[in-house]
Amino acid sequence: MMNLQNVKRASWIKFSIAALLFVLWVIWLGNFWILLGLPVIFDLYITKIIPWDGWKKTKDGSKPPAWKEWLDALVFALVAVYLINIFFFQNYKIPTSSLEKTLLVGDHLFVSKMSYGPRVPMTPLSFPLVQNTFPFINTKSYSEKPQWDYKRLAGFGKVERGDIVVFNFPAGDTVAFLQTNPSYFNIIRQYGQSRMQRNGNQKFEAMSEYEKRLEERKLGAEFVKNNPDDFGEVIGRPVDRRDNYVKRCVALPGDTFSIQNNRIFINGELFEEPEGVQHNYHIITDGTTLNKKFYERLEVSDPDRYAGRPGPYYSLPLTHAMVEEVKKMPFIEQIAIAESEPDSSGMQVFPYSNTFPWSRDNYGPLVMPKKGATVRISSKNILLYERIIRNYEGNTLEMKGEQLFINGEPANEYTFKMDYYFMLGDNRHNSADSRYWGFVPEDHIIGQPILVWLSLDQSKSFPMNIRWDRFFKYAGE
Repeated sequence: MMNLQNVKRASWIKFSIAALLFVLWVIWLGNFWILLGLPVIFDLYITKIIPWDGWKKTKDGSKPPAWKEWLDALVFALVAVYLINIFFFQNYKIPTSSLEKTLLVGDHLFVSKMSYGPRVPMTPLSFPLVQNTFPFINTKSYSEKPQWDYKRLAGFGKVERGDIVVFNFPAGDTVAFLQTNPSYFNIIRQYGQSRMQRNGNQKFEAMSEYEKRLEERKLGAEFVKNNPDDFGEVIGRPVDRRDNYVKRCVALPGDTFSIQNNRIFINGELFEEPEGVQHNYHIITDGTTLNKKFYERLEVSDPDRYAGRPGPYYSLPLTHAMVEEVKKMPFIEQIAIAESEPDSSGMQVFPYSNTFPWSRDNYGPLVMPKKGATVRISSKNILLYERIIRNYEGNTLEMKGEQLFINGEPANEYTFKMDYYFMLGDNRHNSADSRYWGFVPEDHIIGQPILVWLSLDQSKSFPMNIRWDRFFKYAGE
């Protein structure tokens, strides 16, 4: 009798804890319809009317076979991992050198989703730990239906200027399946320009710049579609199933951002950058070959060890401290930063418009879009805001003559529905970032890297490839 009472008491205690956690989770989600799940929890712990574990039981009451126990544990683990991955943190591996020296190629990170608040899944039916494609079989790891609206839960704070941020790649909404890098939009722009130049048709000259860009995309898209063996199927991806990127946030909504001779200015003031920021420098030696010892001494990562031209000419990403060290080496004859000057074409960087003739090293000024802010739009600046209006905020956009139409209505201004950020890599001349594909919408923000839990040097073999000194290192240092 006493044993039965103890079992009942334990069941009520377990139910109370589970119910409290469930109610707190529902309050956090802000969707009180989910409270309808409380009777299920009550039945699991108290009434036990539904035989939830009946599929494991055997007819003779003997112990269930091992495979059923393993399957039960696997399902529980997948559900737990799925929930943790959605609401708390996920793993991310650094694939490129765009954030050297802060984060290295081969660093494995814990990314906190609580830093800025986790998103409620927009694509809820997806396989845990797989972003968008199953490896080896190359099939989608998610179902496009249902799609839920963007909603962010309460977190510990907001994105701050200077934060390293993990986000979904904004230009990844359309993908050529066999060639995901460069982005689909860069591919069709490149091939579209090439075909327009070859055609040399006078009708292109009579077009407005916006009409030319549309024609470029049309011609480029046709080329990609007609070459499926090279590019594969062209597919669309939901926001939260787009590839993950990691960069440093340098401009917040409402900021006026510019780069002048490789120096960043925010609202007219010089932005204090981390010590690890690098730029490419042209180096000329006295004929001495830069060897492996030289690269290791300066800790130049393997992907960035390349020569600019044959002979004593090199181009390397260096921090300010590294430049000073190189200058002292007796075999160095000349070292100078590789600066990119703007030209009249405007085709070097986003928004790829001759109205904005910027370059990677001289960019802006650009006012960052902010939720609720209204901006004047015209045929002159529409390329700057086109993707925001159409792709990120779900409107239709067309131009008839010089008049813009949004959702079928004439428009000469637009009010932003979301906040937008500008992201750069610390390895400034070796980074595909906002200078090339534009703004990062708030609904693309995933979280903040907080810890390096594993780091492997891809240029070395085991066990020399393990960077023990980076284990449990704060990811923002």
